[in-house]
Amino acid sequence: MTWRKSSFSGPGETNDCVELAAAGGEIRIRESDIPADILTTTPGRLRTFIRAVKAGALDHLGR
Repeated sequence: MTWRKSSFSGPGETNDCVELAAAGGEIRIRESDIPADILTTTPGRLRTFIRAVKAGALDHLGR
């Protein structure tokens, strides 16, 4: 499985970031500082989540 990290995290291995990988028709998500904890979802559910974040639908959770 090939993990890709966010382009916003900067270069090098010392920057903590979110990483994604595709495997078996699913999307795997992990934080680089805790790589053993992996969240698995489908591409469709991830698209829905990203759209909700971009639309501000989850902004109330950060308060």
